[in-house]
Amino acid sequence: MIHKAISYWKLHRFPMIMVLTSILFYSAFGYQLPRTDFVKLICLYAALFFICYKLIQLEKWNFKFLLIAGTLFRFILLFAEPNLSQDYLRFIWDGQLIIHGINPYLHLPKDLLMEVHHSIPHAMDLYNGMGELSASNFSNYPPLNQVIFAISTFLAGPSILGSVMIMRIFIILADLGIVFFGRKLLLKLNKSTHLIFWYFLNPLVILELTGNLHFEGVMLFFFVWALYLLHQQKWKVAAVVFALSISIKLVPLMFLPLFLKYFGIRKSIYFYAWVGGVILLLALPFYSPEFISNYSQTIGLWFSNFEFNAGFYNLVKYIAEFWGAKPWELIKTYGMIVPIITIAWIGLLTFIRSNQTVNSLVASMLWILSLYYFLSATVHPWYVIFLIALTLFTQFRFPIVWSLTIVLSYFAYSNEAYKENGFLLLFEYIAVYGFMIYEIVRLKSTDYLFHKN
Repeated sequence: MIHKAISYWKLHRFPMIMVLTSILFYSAFGYQLPRTDFVKLICLYAALFFICYKLIQLEKWNFKFLLIAGTLFRFILLFAEPNLSQDYLRFIWDGQLIIHGINPYLHLPKDLLMEVHHSIPHAMDLYNGMGELSASNFSNYPPLNQVIFAISTFLAGPSILGSVMIMRIFIILADLGIVFFGRKLLLKLNKSTHLIFWYFLNPLVILELTGNLHFEGVMLFFFVWALYLLHQQKWKVAAVVFALSISIKLVPLMFLPLFLKYFGIRKSIYFYAWVGGVILLLALPFYSPEFISNYSQTIGLWFSNFEFNAGFYNLVKYIAEFWGAKPWELIKTYGMIVPIITIAWIGLLTFIRSNQTVNSLVASMLWILSLYYFLSATVHPWYVIFLIALTLFTQFRFPIVWSLTIVLSYFAYSNEAYKENGFLLLFEYIAVYGFMIYEIVRLKSTDYLFHKN
């Protein structure tokens, strides 16, 4: 036994040293990093990203080693309260409302505080911690996500950290599920299975999902599982699982038109019926006449009121302000135009591309979501994680570059005014656009984008 351990150490000592180093860095990130310390943040992140690259390069065929390493990195963060996001406090608030029989879609936290501050544990702390913006808006988290919030707060009782830990376990299990189904799908698509570790070991994925408790990973678990089921021609089960993905985060909704060509018109109608039926079934316990109005109002704010880490929008804003436009009017106008452009782009890729194989389908999804984020006025770092998952099943890798550079957007948290640094954002997007253009040129033409086979 000792002889085997020594031999293994000799063969893998450098990767093992890198894993131990990463554990220390993730510990520092989770337990010792104030989000105002931008220099420490980017240094730790750059080091973790480099180690991620080297681990995949050196051990890409050692599945167990990389799986254990990625799992360890996540469990290191198990007891840390999120330090780069305060969204988790709204998650706990919503969960507490549900277990107390209150619909989170019908009441603003600021209106409920006085009524529930005695019955909900730490209500004042949750309210103050979630921030004024969250407290002034209805919940925008879909029904299945709310169920996870409720289960976590119910099992944890009055403990905020306990709720965080249970939600974190959901997210870790989802990431393990992505590895399981993602690897199987890569095999079916004749792609290298080690590519899944560009998701599982990516520090953006680990820090934003496990660390900061964003539920993109749970959504992606159902999404990747649904893609695998589609490849296996189990479309009814795939429809149910796809609906579960939408019921965690709404983003996969924009991909539904692509199935018109994948299934054909008649079968796609049945697919949509299954998806819609499951979504409605999950939403039914929360339904009331005000539900749709409140939810739509909150979702609409993201198109017309907020801006963070924007790419193309910042260019438009710079030009518009030069000609005397008012920023608060510009973002509302811009917010109305982006959905129109996105819908037109979805229609174009729906009817120009064949979308008759999972390969073609995923490539269309990648380009739809990429354009949407390129145009969006708000691109939080965890949004890019969906692109990372999609890109593994295509020939493109620019989202992985974006997962490296997007951490520059956290400069905004280093100052009290939350003011962004234009030069850092410019560097971020030049790197992403530049690498994307390089990849398109490398493929000789845009034939891949409008591939018909």
